Amino acid sequence: MRTDDRLDRAAERPAHRALGRMSRTRVWLFGATLAVYVAIVVGVLTTSKLVTLDWQVMLWRPYKQWPQIHAFLDYFVVLGQRGPTAVMVLAWLGWRAWRHRTLHPLLVLGTSLLLLNITVGAVKYGLGRLGPHYATSVGSAEMFAGGDIFPSGHTANAVVTWGVLAYLATTPRARRWGSIASALLALGVGATTVYLGTHWVSDVLLGWAAGLLILLALPWFEPAMASAEAFLTGVWARRRRPRSLARQAVPAGALALTEDEAASAARHPLAAGSATAAATATAPGANSPHAPGRPPTGRHERTPTTPAGSRRPPVERPRPAPPLVHQQAARGRGVVG
Repeated sequence: MRTDDRLDRAAERPAHRALGRMSRTRVWLFGATLAVYVAIVVGVLTTSKLVTLDWQVMLWRPYKQWPQIHAFLDYFVVLGQRGPTAVMVLAWLGWRAWRHRTLHPLLVLGTSLLLLNITVGAVKYGLGRLGPHYATSVGSAEMFAGGDIFPSGHTANAVVTWGVLAYLATTPRARRWGSIASALLALGVGATTVYLGTHWVSDVLLGWAAGLLILLALPWFEPAMASAEAFLTGVWARRRRPRSLARQAVPAGALALTEDEAASAARHPLAAGSATAAATATAPGANSPHAPGRPPTGRHERTPTTPAGSRRPPVERPRPAPPLVHQQAARGRGVVG
């Protein structure tokens, strides 16, 4: 079966996938994470002990305490960059979408990344915090100074991108192990940014909370994603249907002769032309005014369907005997004695 036909059938049949639901436990987790998110923002704005912790870790300089792992962590932090991680996850989810004939994995990834860019980007540029390498005053929060470091984009992206794989897992076991693996990756990426000195500790804490909020809120967007999938599959089906109908308009064997007709054409060459003409006349679209061909001919101009002469030798028939009257007349004349 062709891939286009499989996609057409998948678009025509209704989707029976159950939409994600916002359970009570998920709502409580969302509320608790949101409270932590607000508490971190307030703690940084008020220059609380959280800012003091930021400066203590920054002045301790972890990258100088363990320089032997610096080279490895320079590559490991790439697992939190938006471009490389999006390409890797997109390749896997694209294969899953093609295999299961559904756009749901791709829509989940696109929705989560869109929410990540909107929410994290708005807070980053709204608060304008400077990073550790650009700090100007020891002990200050470095807020509203034109920076874009709070919350940590690497950390939030690691939580969302790898967490989507766990969210889309089809079995409880795969979901459990996927959640553990994505959590370890997100924790590792966040800690690596603190080690390298590119983020404050509070940046990483807020990045974890921001990414978790997006993952917990995804079930609220499932109806919109289902509507988008139905619309896109409908457009695809309407676009592919005229081409499939055009392929079915003229069957491949419409002008082909049967075995008996081919054998008859070999015995009678003159009759082959009439058989082909008949097959052409019965093919779909042969009588269409737009179909190219020769103009219709009259009955007297058509090719005869039987051969002009016979190939058998003539048979000599016996001559009939003369009538009895002629025999008696001949006797009277003395011809017959």
